[in-house]
Amino acid sequence: MIAPTSSYILWFSQRVGSTVLAQMLEDTGIAGRPREWLWKFDARDGVELKQALWADGTTSNGVLAVKYGMHAGNHARVTELFAAVGGWSAVFPRCKHVFMTRRDKVRLAVSWWRAIKSGEWHRPRAAEAAQPVDAYDYDAIAHLVLEASVREADILAQLAAWNVVPHEIVYEDLVADFAGTARRLLAFLELPDVAIPAPALMRMADNVSDAWCQRFRSEWLAKQA
Repeated sequence: MIAPTSSYILWFSQRVGSTVLAQMLEDTGIAGRPREWLWKFDARDGVELKQALWADGTTSNGVLAVKYGMHAGNHARVTELFAAVGGWSAVFPRCKHVFMTRRDKVRLAVSWWRAIKSGEWHRPRAAEAAQPVDAYDYDAIAHLVLEASVREADILAQLAAWNVVPHEIVYEDLVADFAGTARRLLAFLELPDVAIPAPALMRMADNVSDAWCQRFRSEWLAKQA
């Protein structure tokens, strides 16, 4: 097991591009392995969780990474486990924080709801598109708009409590300039400017997504009248 000398946490809510960015970071071979390790391990205590994180999340250059979709209840449990080994800072040395968000929360919610209903969360570049599922639901999408906002608020509240100003990555900017956004992130992480692997996943938005977004906005405006 490699004891990390630096680390970072990639904070995210759903459908903000976290999986494609995390895969790129892992593919560089120098940026840790930012996966959702905190939910993978059924650790009995903080020592076991820390050792598992270090073993699986650290690359040979000593960089530890985790992709963290925070939930308030689970966050309290993880914090309790880490307290037994000296707290978050003892698990994540010289930790930097990256916060991923998406400006258009309606499109986020539509993407999230379609993934829930279709079961297709990611699409590798070689894969064919799944058949669209006719499952538009105003109330479900409205709930997910709120859910995404609450999750982001919880993340930012925790970072503020730690007096942390994170490096922010906006989904729309990531899509517009993947390589440039990735290079700025590597610079923030104080890692070498290496070749940026091409995105391993395809964008999944299509005409159905556009139609659902337009329909939701129209119905929302009608409800405000």
